[in-house]
Amino acid sequence: MAGRYLEEFQPGLLIRHAITRTVTESDNVLFSTMTMNPQPLHIDFDFASKSEWGRPLVNSLLTLGLMIGISVHETTLGTIVANLGMTETTFPHPLFHGDTIRVETEIVSVRESRSKPDRGIVEMEHRAFNQGGVLVARCLRQTMVLKRPA
Repeated sequence: MAGRYLEEFQPGLLIRHAITRTVTESDNVLFSTMTMNPQPLHIDFDFASKSEWGRPLVNSLLTLGLMIGISVHETTLGTIVANLGMTETTFPHPLFHGDTIRVETEIVSVRESRSKPDRGIVEMEHRAFNQGGVLVARCLRQTMVLKRPA
C-alpha cells in the first residue's frame, strides 16, 4: 500500500501494520558496529551474560529504526516531505535476538501547514511489541506530509 496523503489521516486512526520482523544476532551486531556503538550489552555475549538480562540486548536505535521503518508502507511511503521530530521515545522492555517485532501506529493530530498550502503536519504514535505482546518501544513522530494532488 502506498503512503497516505494528509487528507487520509485523522486523529484516532489506528493502523496495525501487517509486516513483522524477527531480529537476528547478525542484525544487531552489524547495526551496532556500523553505527560505531561498542556497547558490550549489544555485541559481547560474555559481558551480556553477566548482566541482569543474561544475554545481549538489541540496540535500541535498531529497535526504533525497525518500528518506524515497518510503519512507512502504510503511512508515509511516497507522501512524506520530511520527518520533523521524534519525541517521548521510550524503551520499556528490551528486545532480544530471535524476538519478532510488530508495530501499530495511532494518529495523534493532523493540521494543514501555515506556510505551504500543499502539505500538512501529522503527529503519530508508534508502538512496537515483541511476539508475546510486550511493549518494547514507543515514540511520537512528527512528519510533514503532502496533500493529495489536485
